[in-house]
Amino acid sequence: MKRLHVHISVDNLNESIRFYSAMFNHQPTVQKEDYAKWMLDDPRVNFAISNKSSQFGLNHLGIQAENAEELHEMGTRLQQLQTDIEEESNASCCYAKSDKYWVTDPQGIAWETFHTLDSIPVFGEKKQVEQGKGNCCVPSLTPANSNDKQILQNGTQCAPGASKCC
Repeated sequence: MKRLHVHISVDNLNESIRFYSAMFNHQPTVQKEDYAKWMLDDPRVNFAISNKSSQFGLNHLGIQAENAEELHEMGTRLQQLQTDIEEESNASCCYAKSDKYWVTDPQGIAWETFHTLDSIPVFGEKKQVEQGKGNCCVPSLTPANSNDKQILQNGTQCAPGASKCC
């Protein structure tokens, strides 16, 4: 069974952790100095917040697959829906290694479909941080039903392979 994923960029991480912990009536499943995640069963959601972006609010939405087969099925559907799809294998971001597909809806909202392979001790890969690539790794894709390329969210979003991701 898949799980909805929501990632919000926040200004004050501690204040946001207090708020969402009270709202969900649960403490974060993962908590770092720059990131927190709740893996909730009611509602079934992977809800994450981070202070890695200079733009606050919705960062991206996603669907978390429980296995490689679910992810492959999602990727096939997305490829039929939209030609501008970004595939990542073994991506390091948000303290996890994952295989992913990224697409953009008609409004320009980034959608990530992913299968988490393992946890890692850092937000992203060190070499990418050193190259100055920041913020969540939301790619710059063409919105569905659009002929114009546009950068998602804010101008500082980085392409896949960047260190800061969901």
